[in-house]
Amino acid sequence: MVHPSKRIIVNDGPLSGKSVVLGVTASISLYKSLDLARELMRHGSEVHVIMSRAASRLISPSMFEWATGNPVIVDITGNLEHVQLSEKEAMVVAPATMNFLNKLVYGITDNSVLLTASNFIGEHKPLFIVPTMHLSMYKTTQVLHSLEMLKSQGIHIIEPYEERDVAHYPDINLLTWQIESIILRGKDLSGKKILVTAGPTREYMDPVRFMSNPSSGTMGIAIANEAFFRGADVRLIHGPLSTSMKPAMKNVFEVKTTDEMMKEVEAGVKEGFSIVILAGAPADFSFQNKFENKVDTAREVPEVKLIKTPKVSSVAVGKAFVVGFSAETVDNDEELTKKARAKMERHGFNMIVTNNVSRHDIGFGSTDNEIFIITNESQMKISKNNKIVIARGILDNVKKELELQRRRV
Repeated sequence: MVHPSKRIIVNDGPLSGKSVVLGVTASISLYKSLDLARELMRHGSEVHVIMSRAASRLISPSMFEWATGNPVIVDITGNLEHVQLSEKEAMVVAPATMNFLNKLVYGITDNSVLLTASNFIGEHKPLFIVPTMHLSMYKTTQVLHSLEMLKSQGIHIIEPYEERDVAHYPDINLLTWQIESIILRGKDLSGKKILVTAGPTREYMDPVRFMSNPSSGTMGIAIANEAFFRGADVRLIHGPLSTSMKPAMKNVFEVKTTDEMMKEVEAGVKEGFSIVILAGAPADFSFQNKFENKVDTAREVPEVKLIKTPKVSSVAVGKAFVVGFSAETVDNDEELTKKARAKMERHGFNMIVTNNVSRHDIGFGSTDNEIFIITNESQMKISKNNKIVIARGILDNVKKELELQRRRV
């Protein structure tokens, strides 16, 4: 009989068929690992928990057995649990204490979590470490040295969220996403410098009124995060956002107008960002004459004239690999791809991503999308899915196209 808690495992999730070991050490934030276990299961993974004896004194192992539907290991016995667990696809140590970090570096294996983590290192399987502690401890020479040593061994250190005097447990959704991305793709974008735009821009008529569009920024942030998790050096340039999705990287620039977005893209290209993904939705028109003060509509109806805004892509085409985006209102896929291909050729994009915004179940304001990815020599459709999966598909195709270009040279 299947444990009732396992009913949340999504059979067709991205991690379907995978098993993740969750190592829990004695940080007071360990209660959040219950949520991490459940979220990994919602992405399709089985989760097996191993706790240090000290952690088991802070929270009962029964809680993790309830969460995962699997027995929890605290002590290593003659069954060689650390060896059995290392047959799984990946291990996540969350939270990881200062004690755990410093001991792991020097091969000290005096508890079950350390022993299992060491075995994963020896098996050359993905090991994720999520340090949480007071910031004063996190910033010590010993911890910083340990983190660098672990990174040099190919271990994935997931940075905590720093606020006031604490290095906090990261956002559960971003943490799960990062684990998923690396399990599925590894750090396959390492060495790549990718600039991504996201969200709308605003063109002001007066200090309070503006023209814009309903782009939330979700698609662009999804692409930026996915690229960042897969090892790329990512810069995100975004307009005013209306999404709950958070950028995972720190290299983020906020703009308001199309001209500001264009200038930031131009600066990024000059700094060596060689892949530019224009997922943002900059306004195509601006007001020829802007009013310095708020227009009093009780006294007058202003006459306005629109002018075209500069094309953000113009500062990147020919200097980088440029992925354009095309949101169209069309009746069918044939018309959609025809318009997108014409736009790609007109603007000189290396690749274009297009979707039909006539549909209300995808695109602007939705967590889902359905797209076509078009190059000079290929065309493929990614059917309706959440924007994280769509972002993964876009980056897979960018990587593939760059490899094809290298072979042609």
